[in-house]
Amino acid sequence: MDNRSIGVFDSGIGGLTMVREMMNIMPFESVVYFGDTGRVPYGTKSYETVKKYAESDIRFLMQFDLKMIIAACGTVSSIALGEIEGNYNIPVFGVCEAAAKAAAKNTKNGRIGIIGTGATIKSDFYARLIGKIDKEIYTISRACPLFVPLVENGYSDSDAALLIARDYLLPLMEDGVDTIILGCTHYPHLENTIKKVAGDNVKLINPSQETAVYIKEYLKTNEMEAEKSEKGNYRFYASDDIFSFADLGSKFLDRKIDKDIFKVDIEKYV
Repeated sequence: MDNRSIGVFDSGIGGLTMVREMMNIMPFESVVYFGDTGRVPYGTKSYETVKKYAESDIRFLMQFDLKMIIAACGTVSSIALGEIEGNYNIPVFGVCEAAAKAAAKNTKNGRIGIIGTGATIKSDFYARLIGKIDKEIYTISRACPLFVPLVENGYSDSDAALLIARDYLLPLMEDGVDTIILGCTHYPHLENTIKKVAGDNVKLINPSQETAVYIKEYLKTNEMEAEKSEKGNYRFYASDDIFSFADLGSKFLDRKIDKDIFKVDIEKYV
């Protein structure tokens, strides 16, 4: 048994999709979450900048007594994590591998769409992961840079979001994909909007959900699960306005977090 917390970080509130999944399937695990709202989005930044941000995020989280860290950020997971994950004395996981495996397993016609930030799509990381699983699967990728600002500003279910989603997703629909990887942890917040465009016959792969299932199994296999005596504790940190974070975060998690969120000067950890 290991009652230490799990650290989770993201460029903003998107990683709360990971926390939500953890609350659902691992209710006894405690979480320390950092949302880098002061430097969001990561997906428009260079590799060097994303790597620097990820390292400072991890450095901040490492001040807590953690048993592992999850980079709940598709951009970090796809372009930077491979170079830095082995630099720490606890495991550091991303969100791409589990999602790629789930997409390859679920597609019926062998045509998978991948949506993500500009940096994630440019890296071609998801397509390469899927190619290693099954080289016969066809993938089409599409950058959706406006999705993150829509989520961060509370417009996930707006008419504007629907118009933008139609523009982004039309090429995937025309290419006949039957599975779409939501390659940024902000994107599950747009699931209702995306479904209106993609239709009910297209399977949406949520990296947070798939990764949470993997993490649960990892904890069990390595005897790192928390004791099942009481529910986990949750602490939230943000690098900018904590009030808007608390408002949106409470809606996403369906629980009040305003008393559990604190502001941090992330520049101290760069």
